[in-house]
Amino acid sequence: MLVRDQMTPNPVSGRPDMPVTEAQALMQEHNIRHLPILDADGKLVGLVTQRSLTQAVPSDVKKFSPFVINYVLVRIKVHNIMVKEVVTIGEDVAIEEAARIMADRKIGCLPVMRDGVLVGIISDNDLFSLMVNLLGGRRGGVRVTVLQPDRAGEVARISRAIADKGGYLSVYVTYPTDDPAVWASLVKVTNVPEQTLVDTLNALPDIRVQDVRDV
Repeated sequence: MLVRDQMTPNPVSGRPDMPVTEAQALMQEHNIRHLPILDADGKLVGLVTQRSLTQAVPSDVKKFSPFVINYVLVRIKVHNIMVKEVVTIGEDVAIEEAARIMADRKIGCLPVMRDGVLVGIISDNDLFSLMVNLLGGRRGGVRVTVLQPDRAGEVARISRAIADKGGYLSVYVTYPTDDPAVWASLVKVTNVPEQTLVDTLNALPDIRVQDVRDV
């Protein structure tokens, strides 16, 4: 899966000279937390986030009336509060690379560029939605986590054992554990009773069922 498969195409954008209040209203209208800012030539020059909007409000805001606050904010322009050093990504980059960049840099989104033109945006919410789908969060079945040796053929051995019992394997995700010699596999299976599935997996040499639940 690539960034273009999960991004929001043609995202809502703002202008550097628009008042902060207008940017805030635009974000509320479209229920978004990140607003790319384009100049008159369509070039990406900044990014407004909920955090940058919050920082635009005086810390001692309670001392002022709503009228005074609005009076001040309407005169602050987006270019005064926007993030100017924007981290971007290409649409053909692997989705896990986008997730790694966002995690390492502790940022909530990446504008997606094609030949210098903004064509999309991918956010942490997009990655959360992807994780729900990858882990079968909206699918029923028996969810089992097993511990397995880190060696070739283990995935095939587990999936073959499930298939031999007539099970339909709708989710299979592997990930490392604290022990470098052991990996975990999360599977979601239908068409096989829970106890039959557990007994089948526990019967495999060097395999241990860590968690099981019917979801």
